[in-house]
Amino acid sequence: MPTVEMARQWYPGYDPVHGFDHVLRVYRLAEQLAEAEGADLEIVRAAALLHDAVGALPTDEGRAAHHQASADLARQVLAEEGWPAARIAAVEHCIRAHRYRSTETPRSLEAQVLFDADKLDVLGAFGVARTIAYAVQAGQPIYARPSETFLASGQKESQEAHSSYHEYLYKLQHVNQRLFTNTARDMARERHELLVQFYTQLDAEARGV
Repeated sequence: MPTVEMARQWYPGYDPVHGFDHVLRVYRLAEQLAEAEGADLEIVRAAALLHDAVGALPTDEGRAAHHQASADLARQVLAEEGWPAARIAAVEHCIRAHRYRSTETPRSLEAQVLFDADKLDVLGAFGVARTIAYAVQAGQPIYARPSETFLASGQKESQEAHSSYHEYLYKLQHVNQRLFTNTARDMARERHELLVQFYTQLDAEARGV
């Protein structure tokens, strides 16, 4: 079983978005969800420790496929530890399906637990902090007024920036509706309210209200 100390080597300590601190929060959340929902803790722990291990930085080439690259690393690490093929495949599925924009739906309870734990960390105070940090890392503004096109369709106009406020409108305000487990939905309520309050206030202040 991969350990927390083993996982530390796979993540940059300085990354405020997908660094080791994020992995530890997801790991702890995933443990809570797994225990409450009756998921396989070993599968969940391994998947949580490895889920962003390769290519998750906004500057990484092929970042959109980081879930696949991380699943590939998981297969290698767990095979070296002698895990059975079926359990390795279960961990790989969890990792491939953890992204909000992934085309692979979390089918197993363990995959749903990892998805929910990862999404809880984009809600609440850390969700706000990480979303702003990601915008800064990507060279985008914290706030830019969205175009009417974006508000209507989610598609940006030519030269329109993708600010952290855009990410809130496009993704973050809907995350609580995508959660799979009852435990995560309960945990998400207060975090979602804080997220909405922050971005509502940010937009109001930007408009001079």
